[in-house]
Amino acid sequence: MNKNYLFLTLLMLLLAVGTLFIHKDETFANQLKPEELLREITQPSRYVTTDQIAKMIIEKDPTLELIDVRPADEYNKFSLPDAVNVPLKDILTPEGQENLGIEDMYAVFYSNDDIMADQAWVISKRLGYNNIYVLKGGLNRWVETIIRPVEPPETASETEFELYQFRKAAGVYFTGGTQINDTGVKKTKVKVRRKKKAKTASGGC
Repeated sequence: MNKNYLFLTLLMLLLAVGTLFIHKDETFANQLKPEELLREITQPSRYVTTDQIAKMIIEKDPTLELIDVRPADEYNKFSLPDAVNVPLKDILTPEGQENLGIEDMYAVFYSNDDIMADQAWVISKRLGYNNIYVLKGGLNRWVETIIRPVEPPETASETEFELYQFRKAAGVYFTGGTQINDTGVKKTKVKVRRKKKAKTASGGC
């Protein structure tokens, strides 16, 4: 078994046990049972890839809520477009939970790697939140795949080359003001101005 995977598994188990000591009150009335949490931890479906997130950002998917759980100083240096900063230490605060449990929204935690994001996921899942995910590999993986993708060898499949072309075009989009179309082919260079996601008003439409 991969040592990193084993470490993360043990970490998740420790965190799951630790959340058993969260006091029950009205705020945390929907806590997940420990056995259910342990089962959820083993599901690979709780992870999303950098390619999936890049595509959702480019397409301006309104259901995506990116949550950067790193300290504020790291967030201020670099973050993914429209991500909100909720440092891990603040996850249990009322302010830290404002971006969780929003109907029809998918919250994706990320950090430099998987560790802090996984911790945020375990805590949030234990508290009963759904539609929460972790960006697999975090920002380190983002840089490897989207910002600095490696061209596959000549013997690679057509699918691998198509993925590389998408990543290469996406990398330009995120670093150099270029738009890409559905096929990953670059369009005319334009200056991209991203708007901050508007807060959903209470009471619906």
